[in-house]
Amino acid sequence: MVSATSNDIALMAHLMRRAGFGASRDELEAFVKQGYEATVEQLLHPEDEGYLNQDIVQRYYIDIDDMRMSDAANAWWLYRMINTRSPLQEKMTLFWHGLFATAYEKIQNGRATSGQIEMFRKHCLGSFRTMLLELSRDPAMILWLDNNTNHKGAPNENWGRELLELFSMGVGNYSEDDVKNCARAFTGWTIANAVPRYPWGAFPLEFEYRSDDHDDSEKTFLGHVGRFNGEDVIDIIIEQPATGRFVARKLYQFFVSDDPAPEEAVQILSDAYFQSKYDIAAVMRVLLNSDFFKQARFAKVKSPSELVAGIMRMVGDYREPKPGLVEVTWESKFMGQELLNPPTVEGWHTGKEWIDSGALVGRVNFAADQVGKLDQPGVQAFIRRVQAQGKEMTPEQLVDTCLDLIGPLEVTPKTHAALVNHAVLGGKVKWGTAKEKEASDHRVAEMLQLIVSTREFQFA
Repeated sequence: MVSATSNDIALMAHLMRRAGFGASRDELEAFVKQGYEATVEQLLHPEDEGYLNQDIVQRYYIDIDDMRMSDAANAWWLYRMINTRSPLQEKMTLFWHGLFATAYEKIQNGRATSGQIEMFRKHCLGSFRTMLLELSRDPAMILWLDNNTNHKGAPNENWGRELLELFSMGVGNYSEDDVKNCARAFTGWTIANAVPRYPWGAFPLEFEYRSDDHDDSEKTFLGHVGRFNGEDVIDIIIEQPATGRFVARKLYQFFVSDDPAPEEAVQILSDAYFQSKYDIAAVMRVLLNSDFFKQARFAKVKSPSELVAGIMRMVGDYREPKPGLVEVTWESKFMGQELLNPPTVEGWHTGKEWIDSGALVGRVNFAADQVGKLDQPGVQAFIRRVQAQGKEMTPEQLVDTCLDLIGPLEVTPKTHAALVNHAVLGGKVKWGTAKEKEASDHRVAEMLQLIVSTREFQFA
């Protein structure tokens, strides 16, 4: 029988995988001590970010200081994922980036795309109304969906259509006339400056409202009639029943399961959305404390960015600036997810679509390479935890201990047998002499490499 303490650790590990990028056993034990609901509250209230020392990071990485290119902006975001004390804030930022997908490939301005990410980070747990309003004013989004070419008398429907279809309500909950009138409401919402040419490169873009370019005539939108501006449209959107259900489904799919959300869960989250007056933190509080969340363990395939950030946190690398950070961000791109550059306005196709033969090889090789480095502080901490179990252990005890400490990770009997069969080849693990300790350290690292290569490790 599994002890209550083990159950508590497993539940807390599940929470930190989904609401963050994983946690060490020391961190999990501290969270368990303060309690599950208290930990959820801590996650919902991000800390001040001064501890990240962005000025030091920028002095070390010249490209990050400049932020002209997507690689630099990507590297700064990965550094935050690795070192944040507010993991849910970064995870929510990743959620909004996937939902409101905006690509550097078209924008060609790293400062604008990274500025959008910072906007997501600032408002990620706030009002959905505020998020949509800030998104409507975001220069990267304005360029991405061409609202800078949405003029009085010559509306461009790109932004209005995607606002309704992909960002707030979903297909079937509005008409073509609603799209046209939504576009008219957002005429005049543009950017103040154009992208400069060399030698200065891209500079930050600014939102500008041009009243002379705004269509101020009467409009009919979702059954409402008035001389609507963009803010009025957003006020109507957020009150729609379809919007509450849309937000509920998107949060469920990102945080709970790759499978479609059951109607009961959608209703619970939608009710929280309306009862809180569109407050995302309130919806997330209900979600993270729900039974359907707690029971959905290992029901999601890790995205490439989650895998990379989680592995780097696990091994304890890049806790301070050092060479190679940009190259680590490329690993996520090689696995199929280049942050700040989603393939379409729909974002990435997630779940099992993250996995193909090439991506799987990349995922396994990256994870195995990292956990096999004995000089990494996280790997050393892991070895000390294993050694603390006793001066010697059987091959099966080695497997079970490593599975417990790396997760706890649930594996099939077939996977477990394969791991044990390999461990048996080395006999008992002993920690007596210096020579035995050296050999056992390598065996622990090797077992970690095998575990992160399993099918089960690909799930969160």
